[in-house]
Amino acid sequence: MLQINDLTVRVAGRVLIDNASVTLPPNARVGFLGRNGTGKSTLFKVIQGEMAADGGSFKLPARARLGGVAQEAPGGPQSLLDFVLDADKERARLLAEAETASDPHRIAEIQTRLVDIDAHSAPARAAAILAGLGFDTAAQARPCSDFSGGWRMRVALAAVLFTAPDLLLLDEPTNYLDLEGTLWLQDYLAGYPHSVLLISHDRDLLDASVEHILHLDQGKLTLWKGSYTTFAKSRAIEMAVREKAAKKQEEKRAHLQSFVDRFRAKATKARQAQSRLKMLEKMETVTTIVDTDVPPFVIPEPARKASPPIITMEGASVGYAEGQPILRRLDLRIDDDDRIGLLGANGNGKSTFLKLISDRLRAMSGRMVRADKLKIAYFAQHQLDELRPAESVYQHLRRLMPDDPEAKVRAACARSGFSGERSDTKVSSLSGGEKARLLFALAVFEGPHLLILDEPTNHLDIDSRAALVEALNGYSGAVLIVSHDRHLLESTVDRLWLVREGTVKPFDGDLDDYRKIVLSGAAPEKAVKPERTAEAKPASPPRGESKALAKRVAEIEAAMEKLRADIDKIDRILAQPGYFEAHPDSAAQAAKTRGLRERQLAEAEEAWLAASAELEAAG
Repeated sequence: MLQINDLTVRVAGRVLIDNASVTLPPNARVGFLGRNGTGKSTLFKVIQGEMAADGGSFKLPARARLGGVAQEAPGGPQSLLDFVLDADKERARLLAEAETASDPHRIAEIQTRLVDIDAHSAPARAAAILAGLGFDTAAQARPCSDFSGGWRMRVALAAVLFTAPDLLLLDEPTNYLDLEGTLWLQDYLAGYPHSVLLISHDRDLLDASVEHILHLDQGKLTLWKGSYTTFAKSRAIEMAVREKAAKKQEEKRAHLQSFVDRFRAKATKARQAQSRLKMLEKMETVTTIVDTDVPPFVIPEPARKASPPIITMEGASVGYAEGQPILRRLDLRIDDDDRIGLLGANGNGKSTFLKLISDRLRAMSGRMVRADKLKIAYFAQHQLDELRPAESVYQHLRRLMPDDPEAKVRAACARSGFSGERSDTKVSSLSGGEKARLLFALAVFEGPHLLILDEPTNHLDIDSRAALVEALNGYSGAVLIVSHDRHLLESTVDRLWLVREGTVKPFDGDLDDYRKIVLSGAAPEKAVKPERTAEAKPASPPRGESKALAKRVAEIEAAMEKLRADIDKIDRILAQPGYFEAHPDSAAQAAKTRGLRERQLAEAEEAWLAASAELEAAG
């Protein structure tokens, strides 16, 4: 579908793509990977004709239609549905001509072509795409100008999906989507009938939707067959093989050079020495794959541990106007080491709930209690606008450390991922990922008891996301996360809460269950909780002794669930590649803690069996 031949692209004198060649198969769904700033978006601009290459060429089939999300969000009085429908220029032109055409032959041609492109089902197809991206029927009839920039970018995405181009170019499409929209997009792209080239750092999106990986590294393009997981394993193997081959070659070079140095001056050995010198000159260097180290995310531990629960809500409600609560009947509790993922479609009140938890909104009614001297860190992508573009990283951290010596502030910059001269870089010159790092460092600076993260992985590449997962799993405080990145949620949280129908409740299921619900449109309560038959329904326990036993069983079950969650969390930490080598002390302590939790779980299971047997006998 796309052939790239010896392509070279420079930006501001820097070579991003260096004499690269690759051929994408027809109708292939390809994930496009590379570190931030390596030139992925630049290549898209070259393919779309927005930028000229410095050398080489690329080739597409004749009359192939390209499609990418418009840079500017749609606005104006046009409805969302009409905007998406008008994206199909041929359909719009034919319908307009059909209104005025008088020649019977031309009318017949128009109608035949409208049937060929399935024009009459277009409104239904456009509505289905908009619905998948979060717009209900009422929203689709509203003008584009009614919506914020993020929502309008979803409309732009819907428009390009509706046109179904022969080569669909998508650059981080999930940055404006919630988890529900991301799950829908995964499913949609997996069945896309033409070619897709997708820039994304979302591992689950890449695993679910693509069948090839195009990797841009050190200016070169390499095509790998398979999903992201397959690519990561294959590349790790290739790295190991190349490292071994390079080491072996270096040893051979040293051996040959040693012979040359020893015998080139001796007449009897001069010919052999000269022969080995030629061998050295002809030997092609085995290049290794270089993976630049990613700076870690550092989350300072709180100076003083908070007593659980750190937040309790009983019948609480919250909103912005008196008497008009957005969320009500909130009966929830957050403990000092909870890991909670917050689910729910945009517009249901997730942001309102986060503002309530972070003390940016007060409860309108009911009871809400926070632990004494509770420190809460809040990180959200919209806060990037609060950074001062003309100030450096150093100046931002200096504001939080006004009385500290410069060396200490520089050390804080280095811990945040900005060592040396990078600490003097102005915010306006930072990449999106670097701005997110700085904002994260500022948010957690004081060592929070509770860390609230609202879409923390936007602008982060895959390796930086892995570093964030490692930091969260090593952090002892509580975490509340809203994210469209399923891998982040599965790697860091052990409880799910669902924002829906004006309240927030624990979700009885996992992310696989939730994905099925989102794609089927079923109600969460009905879709997840298993139905009990009349025979299986447990009888109400008698009062007195049975009631106390039932309470005891429930307490043990809760303790077992907590122990299992602790073990799973430790397993995720220990399973990270290279963790034992990089953090031997922490790994040893984690393994020791895991053994303790296993013993505690075994004891709890024995206690549960005994208590359950007593309860059954009493019943």
